[in-house]
Amino acid sequence: MKRYLKAALAVAMAVPALSILPGTALAQSAAGGQVKSQHGAWAVVCETPPGAPGEQCALLQTVVSEQRPEIGLVVIVLKTADRKATILRVQTPLGVVLPTQIQVAIDGRYSGNLQFMRCFADGCFAEAVLDKPDTINGEQTTLQAALAKAATVVFSVFPTVEEGIGFEIDMKGFTEGFAALP
Repeated sequence: MKRYLKAALAVAMAVPALSILPGTALAQSAAGGQVKSQHGAWAVVCETPPGAPGEQCALLQTVVSEQRPEIGLVVIVLKTADRKATILRVQTPLGVVLPTQIQVAIDGRYSGNLQFMRCFADGCFAEAVLDKPDTINGEQTTLQAALAKAATVVFSVFPTVEEGIGFEIDMKGFTEGFAALP
């Protein structure tokens, strides 16, 4: 799981500008990431990628399925390099059914899907813009605001078309961790 988290951190740091690096370079660049602060189940992790003008940080949480401990997710929140948007990125292991996307339930209500954007050697990534206005659970809001006030959030992935696995995301510390992102 440590390798999985390192790869997620590397991609979180490497992809804000939507650049794509080979998987080995990603794993190597993750080695320098440091936990700057802990907020409940969320950690602010920072590093300075090679060639970057400064440190880049992301809010991370790793979740492992209780029913299937070989399957885990890494939830990543980061600001784009130009600071014009905030992205929610979820890393899944390889082998999930991509067309089903990641289903999102906020406070027990289906709230939409996260669309898969790309896959690397260590997993596939789905993402959404957190600060874009949207209708969530019948309310005009942003995904960031909906997550900040949510009691429960479940991301579901599908190893097969028939079998979904729900991951309950611990939201304690999300608001504080988000505020701590530089």
